[in-house]
Amino acid sequence: MVESQGWGEFIAVFAAFLLSHSIPTRPSVKKRLQGYLGPAGFTIAYSLLSLGMLYWLIRAAGRAPYVELWSPAPWQAHVAFTLMALAIAIAALAIGRPNPLSLGGAHDERFDPRHPGIVGWHRHPLLLALLLWSLAHLPANGALAHVLLFGTFAGFSLLGMRLIDRRKRHDLGAVRWQELSSTRRMFHPTGSGLLRLGIGALAYAGLLALHGPVIGIQPAF
Repeated sequence: MVESQGWGEFIAVFAAFLLSHSIPTRPSVKKRLQGYLGPAGFTIAYSLLSLGMLYWLIRAAGRAPYVELWSPAPWQAHVAFTLMALAIAIAALAIGRPNPLSLGGAHDERFDPRHPGIVGWHRHPLLLALLLWSLAHLPANGALAHVLLFGTFAGFSLLGMRLIDRRKRHDLGAVRWQELSSTRRMFHPTGSGLLRLGIGALAYAGLLALHGPVIGIQPAF
């Protein structure tokens, strides 16, 4: 039986993390906050809050009682490195790009379904990157707290795709949603796309270097 003592911080931080992501994004609350901070200020503040809460949640998972569900194995690191490289590449191609079909898009009015970029491959690239990040960390973290953490994120990513599809179809109308989402399922990087992939590669190297000092565990092949 899993001990309840020592789980308090993890449970409390997890609840705070969920609240910090659900309350500010409610339409009425978001509109009010954007009135105070401006759209750019809201995005920056929300991003900093999200990163801070995520960092606290990961550290709280590391401090939770250790309950092993599976043992470490060498192959797990290769899965993590491969999926993380793919997740960062997708995120690099998606951040700041028009995407009226999902979250995280910028200048959505400029979206051209004839030249959809990464959206032509997947409607929800940032959620896909989050899913891959979650799955990358699951095999190498067999402790119960980490399985709950990364498993929940993976589930939320998949559920989020379905919920956003439903909401966007309602907001845009079935015909307009179909026009925007009927893009070719292929992706050909342009010059800017290759630049973004290069920046993503640098970000990946930076994350590997900072993982040990920040998270407390240094990834190794």
